Amino acid sequence: MDALRKSVIAGSWYPGNPSVLRKDIENFFKLVRNKELSGEVVAIIAPHAGYVYSGQVAAYAYKCVYGKKYDAVIVVGPSHRTAFSGVSIFSKGGYETPLGIVPVSEELAKKINKNSSLVSDIPAAHTEEHSIEIQLPFLQYALGNFSFVPLVMGDQGESACRQVAQAIYDSAHGKKILIVGSSDLSHFHGYKEAAKLDGVALRHLKDIDAVGLLSSLGNGTTEACGGGPMAVAVFVASMMGANSAQVLKYANSGDVTGDKSSVVGYAAAIYCR
Repeated sequence: MDALRKSVIAGSWYPGNPSVLRKDIENFFKLVRNKELSGEVVAIIAPHAGYVYSGQVAAYAYKCVYGKKYDAVIVVGPSHRTAFSGVSIFSKGGYETPLGIVPVSEELAKKINKNSSLVSDIPAAHTEEHSIEIQLPFLQYALGNFSFVPLVMGDQGESACRQVAQAIYDSAHGKKILIVGSSDLSHFHGYKEAAKLDGVALRHLKDIDAVGLLSSLGNGTTEACGGGPMAVAVFVASMMGANSAQVLKYANSGDVTGDKSSVVGYAAAIYCR
């Protein structure tokens, strides 16, 4: 394997012991009661906080793809630690978690890189970034063996979102893919204010309205640290023919900790065709 990105959050953001990690995800899944799906899931929105805070919310999305098979998964997350222009791709090798190594779909990564001038290899963008890795154990539990393409967004503007979405769609033509948009919602507001802000984002997600979401993020009527990744997932889902969306679960950290003075919002959504 050309490059192996080692876990940087196992043992802190989620359990480092494989059997404990698998059991935790299994327990999250057991508590999920979703409605019957109509159609094929092509995109997911899932949070990226520590599992004790957002793992149960994420499970609502991932349970919908349990046992499914995809030619590749594309996970799009925001950059929290490294500032850069454009979008960074991890194009060779794989990511390691306690559940094993997830190989990069190198052929698909090469096509995405070629199809967008915004996309380039910026290794530092992936080294400490948690927004991609946090999704992988859920995907490993739900899908078993799969390959993926990780994309970290340094630029989350509408133009960048559209360009990257188009590159993904063009590159994956003829393949069965799953898009994961990794994002938390509002940060550090009181419980009621957070619910109000997050409600705006949830409406846009339910309406399959990436442009509206980006507009609301721009004018401050909603908040998200991964607004761009969510928009990319919605744009690609629309291009792939998604005609139904479900916001499966919303909660915030106050629901877990009991401290409702300063919370972070989390949502799980799916897009089907």
